[in-house]
Amino acid sequence: MGAQIRVYKRRIKTVSATKKITKAMEMIAASRIVKAQRKVAASAPYAGELTRAVTAVATGSNTKHALTTEVENPVRVAILLVTSDRGLAGGYSSNAIKAADQLTTRLKAEGKDVVTYIVGRKGVAYYGFRERPVVESWTGFTDSPTYADAKRVAGPLIEAVQQDTAEGGVDELHIVFTEFVSMMTQTPVDKRLLPLSLETTTEESEAVKDKILPLYDFEPSDEGVLDALLPRYVESRIYNALLQSAASEHAARRRAMKSATDNAEELIKSLTRLANAARQADITQEISEIVGGASALADATAGSDR
Repeated sequence: MGAQIRVYKRRIKTVSATKKITKAMEMIAASRIVKAQRKVAASAPYAGELTRAVTAVATGSNTKHALTTEVENPVRVAILLVTSDRGLAGGYSSNAIKAADQLTTRLKAEGKDVVTYIVGRKGVAYYGFRERPVVESWTGFTDSPTYADAKRVAGPLIEAVQQDTAEGGVDELHIVFTEFVSMMTQTPVDKRLLPLSLETTTEESEAVKDKILPLYDFEPSDEGVLDALLPRYVESRIYNALLQSAASEHAARRRAMKSATDNAEELIKSLTRLANAARQADITQEISEIVGGASALADATAGSDR
């Protein structure tokens, strides 16, 4: 019995140490979520205004540009997949990878050739293990991305969009990332970055139906303006996606670590009950041995007196 109690105590000590680690990681993730949320909120106005500026230029000109003009029969499509560099975040990376696989299947069913770009070690490891081709990958900044990181990611993608498909370019650019909805909800989404979808709402269409739309003059030219806006638009959109993914990663890690901490507490309680039961059984056995020995000694003494 004594050996069994020592086993329980050793397991309780191990689980308690694990609980301290998961609790610390939960608190760290919780503190980082707030910073990530602030960055997302700060980046949203710039991305929105830039999109509106691009829309105004595109609707006010007839220039064919990679930013706004859809190819009639797209041949090659690029997908940027955003995952995490570290694990212990529940199904965060696997859900994003699953969404990318679904998008890839849908695009291939449409007869398009798909090339993949990846952010995060988890995505790189997944594609590497399955020997899937990856054009380019970036790691080391998923938990705290900067605009410089987004610019570094956007560079090769912009070059691919501007190139002809015969030279290795692409006709469309999609991004798969995890959208931060709330502390409890993070949803993997896929969005098309290029060409930009110039869609107006029903209210906007009714508002301008009977109005004369303004004419625009672009300096130096409408094509020059679109050329200048293209990298900034892609960079801002990728930066916002990286920030959304970072906030989602921290929220998913906090939730996973809280679940691990709760499970550790339950396991400690269970092991403590087992240890107490084993100790009680050990004490009961010792008492029984003492009583049995005393009884035997009393019987032996009574026999000698006779």
